[in-house]
Amino acid sequence: MNTTVRNAPAPAAVTARSYKSAYRNGLTASLKEHALAYLFLAPSIVIFGLFLLYPLVKSVYLSFFLTDPRGNIAAYVGLDNFRQLLGSAQFWNSLEVTGKFVLLTVPGGLVLGLIMAALAHSRLKGMRLFQFIFSLPLAVSVSTSAVIWMMLFHPTLGMFNYFLDLAGLPAVQWLTDSRWALISISVMTIWMNSGFNFIVLLSGLQGIPEDMYDSAKVDGAGPIRTFIRIILPLLSPTLFFLLIVSVIGSFQAFGQMHILTKGGPAGSTEVFVYSIYKEAFVNYQFGTGSAMAIILFLLILALTLIQFTILEKKVHYQ
Repeated sequence: MNTTVRNAPAPAAVTARSYKSAYRNGLTASLKEHALAYLFLAPSIVIFGLFLLYPLVKSVYLSFFLTDPRGNIAAYVGLDNFRQLLGSAQFWNSLEVTGKFVLLTVPGGLVLGLIMAALAHSRLKGMRLFQFIFSLPLAVSVSTSAVIWMMLFHPTLGMFNYFLDLAGLPAVQWLTDSRWALISISVMTIWMNSGFNFIVLLSGLQGIPEDMYDSAKVDGAGPIRTFIRIILPLLSPTLFFLLIVSVIGSFQAFGQMHILTKGGPAGSTEVFVYSIYKEAFVNYQFGTGSAMAIILFLLILALTLIQFTILEKKVHYQ
């Protein structure tokens, strides 16, 4: 009996052993859980690394070099590619064209999406059909949209000049006149983005509680005052999200310019991304093209940070 008592482990030793065992079991379970999580994330991480991270690192690397037409490094030039760009009239023209394009498409796209969402959100008969029609541009690719609008913009067979002729107005060279080319592409881009803006804004409107409208009616507020004082503040997070996405998308626009105008006439539609394409894949100056891509990345990053710093303060989160 005394031997059994003497050989029994102390309570403190039992507690420490139990703690270590529980710690090991918990650590093993945690490692298994993390390993399983990384296993599921592996395809996304691989795709991100191959198609986003590696091109970014490669662009930064190439921006300090001159390359031959095959893309092989010819000479180290340091920051000369950036200095050359800052002294180039074409570089500043593409920045100016991009700025005009953003100012034309972003506000117009938001206003059009808001109008369509407000119409579709009403309880009028047949709104389901209009919801389907308003969301159709989302299902059309950039190339298909460009072909459709190229036919509409045709100087002799196009629908727009046909209506101008019926109204007794002179025909407009929509895509070959430098005064109209950027406006024409901006109108097409606004239509092309309207489907996404409509769906997001309609979701935001449907998320506003009905008692907000009832309270406004009880207080005697009309439709315009209700929209300005109640709906817009509650919709501000959705509008802020669309503003960020639309600005980034406008800076990255390429397909419609490439198909419709090739940057012309006289560089009036040569946005920044199209300049990168010409520099890298037409002139085979991959070093300068990479430098332009880095500048575009920094420009979009700076604008996004400015929007979050200034405009997010005016966003009303419920």
